[in-house]
This record gives sequence, C-alpha cells and structure tokens, in this order.
Amino acid sequence: MIKRALIIGGTGIVGRNLAEHLLSRGDWAIAGLSRGRTPAPAGVESITTDLTSAASVTEALKGRQFSHVFFTAWSRQATEAENIRVNGAMVANVLAALGPTGALSHAALVTGLKHYLGPFEAYAQGSVPTTPFREEQSRQPVDNFYYEQEDRLFDAARQYGFGWSVHRPHTIIGYAVGNAMNMGVTLAVYASLCKETGESFVFPGSAAQWNGLTDVTDARLLARQLEWAATSASARNEAFNVVNGDVFRWSWMWARIAEYFGIEPAPFDGQVRPLENRMQQTRKTWADIAARHALAEHDIDKLVSWWHTDADLGRPMEVLTDMSKSRKLGFLDYQCTPDAFVDLFERLKRERIIP
Repeated sequence: MIKRALIIGGTGIVGRNLAEHLLSRGDWAIAGLSRGRTPAPAGVESITTDLTSAASVTEALKGRQFSHVFFTAWSRQATEAENIRVNGAMVANVLAALGPTGALSHAALVTGLKHYLGPFEAYAQGSVPTTPFREEQSRQPVDNFYYEQEDRLFDAARQYGFGWSVHRPHTIIGYAVGNAMNMGVTLAVYASLCKETGESFVFPGSAAQWNGLTDVTDARLLARQLEWAATSASARNEAFNVVNGDVFRWSWMWARIAEYFGIEPAPFDGQVRPLENRMQQTRKTWADIAARHALAEHDIDKLVSWWHTDADLGRPMEVLTDMSKSRKLGFLDYQCTPDAFVDLFERLKRERIIP
C-alpha cells in the first residue's frame, strides 16, 4: 500500500534527505510544504504556503489527505518568545488542517539537542544534564520553542488519535543548499576558500570542542530513523535521540577535513575565533571563485551558516548523545562520520557547489 507523506520543509537539509530516502523505497508518495524559495527534489510534489498563517495552511491542504507528516523546518526569529510563537503555530496550523481528515496515522517532529542545552539566548545556562544526553532527562527550566512544538504535537495527537515521534539529532551533516543550520556545507566552503586564497584553515571553536569527545548526525541516517519510527509500532509515541553511532574529537576530525581539501590545518592555540567575524569580507572572493570554476551558486550567503557553525563548535562543554533507546526498540542503523563528511563533499563537487 502506498503511504502518503507530507514533509514540512521538504527542501531543507532534513526534509530533502528524507524525501530522497522515502522515494528510494518505492512505496511512498511525497509532497513537500514550504515557502517555495528552493526547488523541491525530483519526484516530490511542491506545495507553497505561509506556514505561520492558519488560513494559508488550511487553503493549501484543503481536500488533501496524508497518512504521515514530518516536521523538519523551523523559522529563526529575533527572540525565543517569537521562536515559540511562530514555530509552535507552524506545527499547530498543519495538524489542525490534517487532523480532522482522519487519514493521518503518524506525525514526526525533528528538534535537536537544544532540548537538553536550552535555546541560543539561554544556551547552556543553569544545570545542563550529564552527558551522554538521554531521552528521559527532563526539560530545562527555560523558554524553548522545541517544547512548544512538542506540546502542540501532543495536544493534536490526543485530539485526533494519531501516533507521534520526536527526533533529536546532534549537528546534522548532509546535502542541502540555502539551509540555515548546515555545518557540513559551511566547512566545505570555508576549506575551499582557504585552499583558493592560501588563508589558514583555523578551527573556530572552543578548547572544549577541540579536545572533547563529540558526535554528529548524518541526515541520511536521520531519514532512516524517521521512516522507522513512522512505521514501527514499537516507536509509537516516543522521543528519540539520533546520532551516527561513533564518536570523535575535533582535534582529529579537523585534520581529516583539511587532508581531504589538500590544505594544512592551523595549530590550535585555545582561542575561539568565530567564522562569522572572520568571513564577512568573503562575498566577492567566493563570487570570483564561483565564476572561475563555473560553480552553481555565486552567493556565499546562500551556502553557509557561519553563525550556526560557530554556535556548535564554540560550545564550552562536552556534548555527547546516547542512542540506547531506539536501539533497544529495533533501530540498529549506523553511519561512519568520516564517510559522512566525504560523501557530502563529493556530492557538493558533483553538484558544482564547491570547486
């Protein structure tokens, strides 16, 4: 039987990789709901709407039925109060439109490790849970739009009788262009700039991240967990962490990334040197590189998220994730992290995103 999925944010790093995965399975029909600024992957029906408007969402989804909905998008706002209002409404608006159809069997929400760390404006304030983070650890006593999204999901599930799952990835590595939270592409562009200009490949983050153990999440593995949870009775009404399954130190990984691009990593001296501060003058440089190599995107601002990569690599504490819960319930997938970076870099070259 064909399952009908609606992906909220179908052109982003999570949504795009999820759509490609589900299409490869052969028993899914996929529609993507977004603002329409980026083309949807081939084979995905594109639905354009303003997710923050209940009327717009209702009109866009009128007469449509979906068995599964996946929330993979968020809208960054100036304050956490606005994040809560806007992003909570996005979940509520879609579920209010789909719930009454009676066709919806499962809704999945992708959030992240700020569930444990707190949002950017209250990042790691107060008592951060002991690592590795586990799903049973309680919410932080701060405002957090992830909690609002969860609560809107839980309310709608009770009202309309569908199942749910929540997925908490760490930093996501995967192919997407124009995404606001994309470390892999950001580092690829940064390394390409260093190679072209001869500038040093300087680690921008903290000593805690340079020296400590950490993990990341391949968007393809997240896609597989999303499908598993959406179709497995054992995963119904549960929240799951999701990471690759291996650990590393950035002091080791930074050298591997430099080696791939044929550049020398700068020695780390313990100082935080954010990319956002150092990369403000690179727009023309990238445009020149793109023209010289006939790249697909000349606007560096559509490729990178300096601020988000700085936030991830600048954390002053260890961030490590436990995967026992989903493994015990049957999700045994794994992704080698060095391979995740190389696979991404190779695809970026094939798509003419980097030289």
